[in-house]
Amino acid sequence: MWLIFGGAAIITALLNIMNYKNRADIFRFLSLAFTSLTVCAFYADGAGRVIREDWASLMDTMPTISKALWICVALSIIINSISLIKFHR
Repeated sequence: MWLIFGGAAIITALLNIMNYKNRADIFRFLSLAFTSLTVCAFYADGAGRVIREDWASLMDTMPTISKALWICVALSIIINSISLIKFHR
């Protein structure tokens, strides 16, 4: 689920850049919302594995998943920053 939210955050951030002349703030809001949902879904996934005491799964997947989460969040921040810089010039 977190991967879907992360992809949606990046897509809406790109839409925000493409529509910055129209002042479509809805895409900026959606990108921020999807980024937040990505982090929450990642945390819920990890918490569910801890509750199930699936330690092997946690040790196998968390390092890779956490890197992907960092990439999704960083891309969302960078792309939204680009739209803000373009808008304020």
